[in-house]
Amino acid sequence: MVVLVTAPTAEVAAGVARALVEEGLAACGNVVPGVRSIYRWEGKVADDAEALIVLKTERRVLPALKERLPQVHPYGVPELLAIRVEDGLAPYLAWLGAALRPRRRAARGRASAARGRAPGPPRRRGGRASSRPT
Repeated sequence: MVVLVTAPTAEVAAGVARALVEEGLAACGNVVPGVRSIYRWEGKVADDAEALIVLKTERRVLPALKERLPQVHPYGVPELLAIRVEDGLAPYLAWLGAALRPRRRAARGRASAARGRAPGPPRRRGGRASSRPT
C-alpha cells in the first residue's frame, strides 16, 4: 500500500516518517517538500504550504498505522489516504514486507543473521548493497 500524509513542514514530515519506519509501520517514507494544499477546513478555504509524506506499507499493518499516526502528527485530523498497490518488482515487495512489523521482521532478521548479514533491502549479485529503495 502507498499511504499519503501531509505535514506542515518537511522537518515535521521527516519526524513523522522516521517514527513510523522505526516502529515498523512503514518500510519507507519519502518526504516531498514544497506541496501547496488548497482545502476547505472549518467552513473556509485554506491555501497552505505543506510537505507530503509517501509511505510504503502493507494492509496488514494499516490498522496500527491509522492508530499511531494521530499520536505522532501535529494536526488534529491528519490526512491518511491508503492506496492499494496492484503490482511491483518482486524483490522490492519482499523487502517491503520484511521491513514491517511484526510477522516478517523477526524472521528476516534471524535469516540474515544466520548468513552473517544485517537485515536490509535486497542485494545485487556480488554482495554489494542495492540502491536505497524508495
